[in-house]
Amino acid sequence: MQSSTPAGRAGRPRSAAADTAILAATRAALVDLGWSKLTLGDVATRAGVAKTTLYRRWAGKNELVVDAVAELFDELELPDSGSLAADIEGVVLQFATILARPEAASGLMAVVAESTRDAALRERIRTSIVERQKRLVLEGRARAEARGELPPEPDAGQAGRTVDLIFDLVAGAVVHRTLVSAGAADEEWVRDLSRVLLTGLAGTVQEPAAPR
Repeated sequence: MQSSTPAGRAGRPRSAAADTAILAATRAALVDLGWSKLTLGDVATRAGVAKTTLYRRWAGKNELVVDAVAELFDELELPDSGSLAADIEGVVLQFATILARPEAASGLMAVVAESTRDAALRERIRTSIVERQKRLVLEGRARAEARGELPPEPDAGQAGRTVDLIFDLVAGAVVHRTLVSAGAADEEWVRDLSRVLLTGLAGTVQEPAAPR
């Protein structure tokens, strides 16, 4: 039995080009206007689309900004540098570079602040940014196991908890360093972070010099 819904009217597919233009316009508006002055109307004008197009895709400014920032983090790629330490350093430097961009910094800080009183927004941040970028941890750990640098996890549950912990440690450290303490996430800092991750605190303590 054929559907009585006219062709082309049911489930009209989203335009990938429109989505790309809207997210790019959102990031540009964040830089030019800041979070407080950014409006969906301004984004629509910059993207060259009707405001209704935005409302069909996003419930409001918060969700739009999350997706605009999430697209930046999708640029992250785990380098295959031949060692776990070098892979970590490479991706962390990329992450810090993205966070140094005004649109990433202002957008992420704004939606995180808003999410403290909006459970649905916290969930969108988790699914659109956090869960999507855990792919880097999974890929890095798989490579390290293949090289013999790390032992396999005993079971899937433990493996999942380890992935969560690694992501939290790395992302939390970089976000705090760049956006909270405003320190430089330069190569020296990234090497130190990598060493702490791989050796623990014991690996950062130097043995006292032997008495002469």
